[in-house]
Amino acid sequence: MNVFTSNKLLDTAFSEKTVKMKALDAANSNIRQPESFAAMGSLNRFQLGLKRAFDIFGATSALVVLFPVLLTIALLIVLDDGGPVFFRQVRWGLKGSKITVYKFRSMQADLCDPTGVEQTVKDDRRVTRIGAFLRKTNIDELPQLLNVIKGDMSLVGPRCHAINMRAAGMLYEELVPEYHYRHLMRPGITGLAQTRGWRGPTERPTEARARIASDIYYIRNFSIWLDMKILFNTLLSELRGGTGF
Repeated sequence: MNVFTSNKLLDTAFSEKTVKMKALDAANSNIRQPESFAAMGSLNRFQLGLKRAFDIFGATSALVVLFPVLLTIALLIVLDDGGPVFFRQVRWGLKGSKITVYKFRSMQADLCDPTGVEQTVKDDRRVTRIGAFLRKTNIDELPQLLNVIKGDMSLVGPRCHAINMRAAGMLYEELVPEYHYRHLMRPGITGLAQTRGWRGPTERPTEARARIASDIYYIRNFSIWLDMKILFNTLLSELRGGTGF
């Protein structure tokens, strides 16, 4: 191997590494592939207006009715380990914006992962005693009603993911090229993917692709009637004991 061949190989290797690093940066960047937000056409403005009105009415009503329950849960969390009541995490919002999502804290305060990289698994050692109940019943999600009122979230929509969330050890953006289509609508407290059973950690690529396919199907076929069906199926699932962990 002469010096010219060696330099050429080095240049090629450097170029490939640069391309790979740029792709990784793009997956974690604030750009969020804006071309994908226009690729699916405009959604029905009237239906979206009805959806927003229903979100405000539904979230506000739920907070008023559930206020004694929420207060009791907050007290139990404090009595359990003395840590903070709420857990905050930055996640993807509408059209790739970044939003701060609120949840009841269900894990030990010093073991919470605000990045969302370490997904929760069954019998996770980080979960507190009261947290196990909150996660099983999905009550830990109730503070997101505040996000709905703020306009960051909707009652129904693609579940919002942490910025660097992974599936099968890869960034979602790398595993599923259509990933950012799901950000065409506000993220939801519940969604079609969850009612189809696609929730929890995604250890296999097929699980991740099925989840994103459900999210994109929801956006393409969005209607108030579909939202009602998803809400009904979610409530039915919770009355049967919940599927969280």
